[in-house]
Amino acid sequence: MRAWVVEHPGPIETRPLRAVDLPEPEPGPGEVRVRVLACGVCRTDLHLGEGDLPPRRPSTVPGHEVVGVVDALGTGADRFAVGDRVGIAWLRGTCGRCRWCRTGRENLCPFATFTGWDADGGYAEHAVVPEAFAYRMPEGIGDTQAAPLLCAGIVGYRALKRAELPPGGRLGIYGFGASAHIVAQVAIAQGATVHVLTRSAQARKLALDLGAASAGSSDDPPPEPLDSAVLFAPAGGLVPVAMRALDQGGTLAVAGIYLSDIPRLVYGEELFREKQLRSVTANTRADGDEFLRLAVALGVQATVTPHPLAEADRVLADLAAGRVTGAAVLVP
Repeated sequence: MRAWVVEHPGPIETRPLRAVDLPEPEPGPGEVRVRVLACGVCRTDLHLGEGDLPPRRPSTVPGHEVVGVVDALGTGADRFAVGDRVGIAWLRGTCGRCRWCRTGRENLCPFATFTGWDADGGYAEHAVVPEAFAYRMPEGIGDTQAAPLLCAGIVGYRALKRAELPPGGRLGIYGFGASAHIVAQVAIAQGATVHVLTRSAQARKLALDLGAASAGSSDDPPPEPLDSAVLFAPAGGLVPVAMRALDQGGTLAVAGIYLSDIPRLVYGEELFREKQLRSVTANTRADGDEFLRLAVALGVQATVTPHPLAEADRVLADLAAGRVTGAAVLVP
């Protein structure tokens, strides 16, 4: 099968991804093999390719927003049937025994494994996943539309929950890529006032088209104090900016797996009066199930641009350069 692997992590200009031919993977016990129909392109894939996220194994196939059809079952796998449409997401496995798993916080499991990092992902024609960590994809959402929901949507939704947005509250979104434009739709549909702050003029236009109350530059203050904010841009320099934009008692959630260094925070200006700064780590399967149901109920529509799988390296370069609006999706 055709696939892409991260051969030599480094700046995207050095072309760290290489197109290769690999044997079709065989599902092991409790696993299913999926014929990939679409795979979203996530900024985490870029961090893996460039080495910001150190690879855990050589020549890994990236990609963890996979929609496909089950075409083979491993021994003992009985949750899905051949022909079922399923999704493969970032979280691939947990121990199920540690105190984090036992208390509903499997995203913090120290033994967690991840698609496209610990095991091959969806920049390929086939992928394998433990059936317990696959999602049954809802009807009514096409393959390319559904792919970004599996990380950009799910992890973004967890970030929104971590930001503790009150009903009818004022939400600031810093950066407006794949995850942010999905989260904005959820928040607006639930009655929030959303202010988007991003360097991209195209992204600002998309934000307004989706119903944001305002869209400005990342460094500008929003037009009103914020109850909550989510930082999607991997820029630590925006943390003090967002903290200053919060009203007293507000919460900033940092959504990315990678963030550049945060400058020194000034306590009186940026933390006092019970402001909170919180990180977000992956998601639980419960988050995923809840979000997918909500996405259908609220009519969330990802803005996607499909690309042939053969263009994966160029699409990642476009993402690095800020040339992707909404979400890019690879189609084998």
